[in-house]
Amino acid sequence: MISLSELGPIRVAKIDTLVYRAPITDPVQTSFGIMHDRPAVLIRIEDDAGAVGWGEVWCNFPGVGAEHRARVVDSCIAPILQERSWSHPTQAFEELTRRLHVLGLQSGEPGTMAQAIAGTDIAMWDLAAKRLDQPLWKLLGGSRQIQVYASGLSPTAPEQLAAQKRDEGYRAFKLKVGFGAERDLANLRALRSMFGPDTALMIDANQGWDPDTAIEMSGLLAECNPLWLEEPIQVDHTFAQWRKLATASKIPLAAGENMRGEAEFTSAIASGAFAVLQPDLGKWGGFSGCLAVGKQALASDHLFCPHWLGGGVGLVASMQLKAAIGGAGFVEVDSNPNPLRDLFAGELVRPVDGAVTLSELPGLGITPDLQAVSSFLVPHAYA
Repeated sequence: MISLSELGPIRVAKIDTLVYRAPITDPVQTSFGIMHDRPAVLIRIEDDAGAVGWGEVWCNFPGVGAEHRARVVDSCIAPILQERSWSHPTQAFEELTRRLHVLGLQSGEPGTMAQAIAGTDIAMWDLAAKRLDQPLWKLLGGSRQIQVYASGLSPTAPEQLAAQKRDEGYRAFKLKVGFGAERDLANLRALRSMFGPDTALMIDANQGWDPDTAIEMSGLLAECNPLWLEEPIQVDHTFAQWRKLATASKIPLAAGENMRGEAEFTSAIASGAFAVLQPDLGKWGGFSGCLAVGKQALASDHLFCPHWLGGGVGLVASMQLKAAIGGAGFVEVDSNPNPLRDLFAGELVRPVDGAVTLSELPGLGITPDLQAVSSFLVPHAYA
């Protein structure tokens, strides 16, 4: 088996950022905001031998965030990456994290910096695996098949979209809640009635409740036996508050997409509050950070279920991450229309009876078809 020790130094010759916005007919609803289009920020890194790696930065909110994140990559990250050669993607990740920490504090944007670094790290790992002619899941010691679930079922007639996703091969489903007790319960009951008692159903409140409401809602929604209740309260509550909620909740708790840093995940695991950990590798950590979190989750008997709600490059990366870690759990696949997911990833992420089998091609196994999405490209020039 080929290892990263055979990689040799990576000298970054060129970094490109590409911003896309795809219009959609029906806005994507969450408890905290609405997406009126589907954005994506892709990062293309080319080394001095012509090998290319692709990454994607989380950029859904605020609505103007995609262009800004691309400019952060251009102005803050690219100069550092091109200063020297790198023996390992994680070496670059750690240096970028160290160098840009104070800038994140000074600008009040530590999350934005983390997201830009994370997308860069994905591209560096894709590049490294391509240089070694290995699919990432194999290079990282995993197996190529992973379980998936259809997420983002909106509060408006979710059973219609769920039925469509079932026909497409999904066997587990996640409903958006946080739209009032009566509506949330009616929607979850409709899904449970449609699928029967054995289908995995999850619910996501997107930080929409205070602790008392979360306890009340967990009691109401527990009758439908959801597998987990995701982000019922704001993520910046203390772990003691999360633990208190977990003790009172009738549904196991899930979180992680809005956690940042290995230390925070370690504390989350130690708190005992969470049954499911869901880091988003385009929001923090890339592979370099999230591989360590995944190994911790597995060792502590947590479900490891990477979060993703973006374009196809990040989705495939999320699947590669889960495949590398293994164990029980699912990868999230957004149910809502997104041309930037379908045109980039397409058949690569189509499930068969609830499972996706990853490509044997090197790296992420994906080369974005930029011509297919050229009409969605938007300017973001940094001068």
